[in-house]
Amino acid sequence: MDHVAILNKQWKIIPKLLNRQKTIESRWLKNRSAPWDRVRAGDVVYFKEAGEPVTLRAEVSGVEQYESLTSEKIKEIISLYGGEGKIFLNNPDNLDWFLPKRYCILIFIKNVSEIDPFHIDKLGYGTGAAWMCVGDINAVKKI
Repeated sequence: MDHVAILNKQWKIIPKLLNRQKTIESRWLKNRSAPWDRVRAGDVVYFKEAGEPVTLRAEVSGVEQYESLTSEKIKEIISLYGGEGKIFLNNPDNLDWFLPKRYCILIFIKNVSEIDPFHIDKLGYGTGAAWMCVGDINAVKKI
């Protein structure tokens, strides 16, 4: 299955993925929304910044999911997986952003590569969608 991960442009994640400063894509969720239970090892994730074309491709090497998060569990996940070469959190000491989240999914990625940029059609996924489980990337690729 193919996926599209839409990234916050201000966080400058694309270069961190390319130079392996970030090898885990984390999604912190209030509800069990995409990609919860929908991404698996062997899947492909395409990355794009909001408002920009898709520019990267990576393979999923593993997935871990956590639910019923507490402040202690959040601290444990950040301690185990935060930092350079892993999740690469912008401000791991500020738990305020994490506390309302009840779910966390860690997507371990490998073989990150730049690709010829292309735009996608988000119709049917919602304008605010930050993750799209698309089946085949060609189904959303604008020609």
